[in-house]
Order: sequence, then structure tokens, then C-alpha cells
Amino acid sequence: MRPSFLRAVAAAFLLGPASVQAQDVGRQEFGRQEFGRLEFFRVEGLPPGDTLSIREAPDADSAALGQAPPRGRLRGFGCTNDTPSGLTWCRVKFGPVVGWARRRYLTPE
Repeated sequence: MRPSFLRAVAAAFLLGPASVQAQDVGRQEFGRQEFGRLEFFRVEGLPPGDTLSIREAPDADSAALGQAPPRGRLRGFGCTNDTPSGLTWCRVKFGPVVGWARRRYLTPE
């Protein structure tokens, strides 16, 4: 794993929703995306009948922690393309589940 990827993952676990919301503490740049900015997304673009996997790490091979349905609303804490695959993933929260989801299926509100 690349050191910058590990820093992104460590920052995601250290930044809680309250710290991000209060004055954007800990804002950093990873890849071409800003990391640490609070935003909201809707799940869009899934094949019919599918749900969006929320994963432990920003990698399709990582364990799924939960699922978000189409049109589900997720809180986002920033996105990065500094991932093993080079694809863009976002740190998200859906209900009690906090993990990573593919940016491709997230539409900003």
C-alpha cells in the first residue's frame, strides 16, 4: 500500500462527523479530490434491484459493512482517487454504517 493511501484511511477514521462539521478541521488533499468536507449524496445509477455496498476500505475487494438502497441518502466526508484501483471512492455514513462507497454511484444533493 502507498503511504498516501494509508494517510487517507487514517484521516478518515480520525475525523468524526462532528469534527468535520465544526470548521472543517483536518482538511487535506488526496489525489485530485478534497478530503474532509461534509456533503450529502443520493445513491443513483445502480442496476435495477442492486444496492450500493459500503466497504471497510476504498477497494472493491474489501469487506462490505452494509448496503444503501437506490435513492438512499448518505452523509459524505470527502472523496479520494488515491486508491489501489485508481477509482474514486468516498467516505460515507448511512445509518450506523461508516465506510467507503464508489463515487460513481453517488449524486451530490
